Amino acid sequence: MKITSKAKLFSSVETNKSVTSIYNISINNIKNQPISLSDFKNKKILFVNVASKCGFTKQYEELQELSEAYKDRLTIIGLPCNQFGNQEPGNENDIKEFCSLNFGVTFLLTEKIKVKGYKQHPLYTWLTSEKLNGVTSSTVKWNFQKYLVDEQGKLIDYFYSSTKPLSTKITSKL
Repeated sequence: MKITSKAKLFSSVETNKSVTSIYNISINNIKNQPISLSDFKNKKILFVNVASKCGFTKQYEELQELSEAYKDRLTIIGLPCNQFGNQEPGNENDIKEFCSLNFGVTFLLTEKIKVKGYKQHPLYTWLTSEKLNGVTSSTVKWNFQKYLVDEQGKLIDYFYSSTKPLSTKITSKL
């Protein structure tokens, strides 16, 4: 099942149940090639909306460290977003180069997306809606907000930007 719009995602909502598996949501990598989230079953996934001109941009360093330290059981997916203070103005090539040159990022980066509002990407619709994820509703407040999903695709928790990637709030759940 390919989820292509927020309307489709909400059309089959059942009371107190996750409507769709996160593994059925489509997204592209930074080179505009499809990513199959189901490839990450049996690993936790940390989704982070990222930006290169933000006060939290230095978190790329800790995200890379976290990625390397827990590579056997965690996948980090950085999702560039320009919705907060226009802090991710570049195109995908600019973003990839910036991350690689400045922070040695090797973890997965996606296409630039919207994490809130009318054109919110279906992944973030799922992450922020209790009706879909079956756990809790939230609002993305700023860049570098983090969402942790377990090995079966269930939302574990989310963390605001001020929570550093190597914080025990996150690492204790890995």
